[in-house]
Amino acid sequence: MLAYVIQRVFQSLLVMVVVAFAAFIVFNFVGDPVDNMLGQETSAEEREELRKDLGLDDPFIVQFGRFVTNAVHGEFGISYRLQRPVADLIAERMPATLELVALSAVLALVFGVPLGVFTGINRSSWISQLILIVSLVGVSLPTFVIGILLIYIFAVNMGVLPSFGRGGVVEIGWWSTSFLTVAGWQAIILPAVTLSLFQMTLILRLVRSEMLEVMRTDYIKFARARGLTDRAVNFGHALRNTLVPVITIVGLNIGSLVAFSIITETVFQWPGMGFLFIQAVGFADVPVMAAYLVMIAFVFVMINLIVDLLYFVVDPRLRADKAVAAGN
Repeated sequence: MLAYVIQRVFQSLLVMVVVAFAAFIVFNFVGDPVDNMLGQETSAEEREELRKDLGLDDPFIVQFGRFVTNAVHGEFGISYRLQRPVADLIAERMPATLELVALSAVLALVFGVPLGVFTGINRSSWISQLILIVSLVGVSLPTFVIGILLIYIFAVNMGVLPSFGRGGVVEIGWWSTSFLTVAGWQAIILPAVTLSLFQMTLILRLVRSEMLEVMRTDYIKFARARGLTDRAVNFGHALRNTLVPVITIVGLNIGSLVAFSIITETVFQWPGMGFLFIQAVGFADVPVMAAYLVMIAFVFVMINLIVDLLYFVVDPRLRADKAVAAGN
């Protein structure tokens, strides 16, 4: 187990270095930040002086080394657009994104897993067929279309929910939360539902397909032959054996929610990290863009590591395979 953890940590560090290198290469070709920071009447000498102050005239390997060294210490430089430390900007926007992602993940799990179990157990009922037909909406429609439709229905026509912003927030130390105000809850409902629909549909269909496959196995037939109740068979045996792929999808979905919240935050003008990234792209703010991508990669790497470790807890076959491999 310890050797496996060390191996996975080493692989994670290697992935982070590769992602940081790729991000730094790509974003250095987005545009020249000096052109955005200075006007057309600025002299060539002033441009060169600013380029030198920003370290843009250093060789690429020097710039990348400086970026990695600072990133290890939690420093990502100064934003070209806002002239503030990138770490401070991300810390300010992080609570909004994480709360949006957390609520979206909860909605996807709370509705996706039970509906998947229901449609898997009652696959021939008209209710299951209706749920599957409705779930196609979450897969077929793009996120921004769903967001615009929800805004049109609940904000424009009905006027019951706000269409943009975060609403009221409460400061708890450095963390700002919208979960402690009524206005905050009203503001987060539409973006959270928009962000969760695709993930909810994905989880629903995965759980359903796994339940259908498990219900046809021999040990389920033996469990029924022993006289166990439907509840014990469905939830004590069938559902438990669908958890391994579900854990994988849920873990990756959380990382996807953080990464793909960019679209939702843009549609609803949600003041999170994704909206900050979109603004940085328009200004060629390389420190912000690189820091955001590295942070998203770190989230994915950590989630994958946690998911891999959870496999050992959920599936005893993996522990047995590792033990056999270690013995050989």
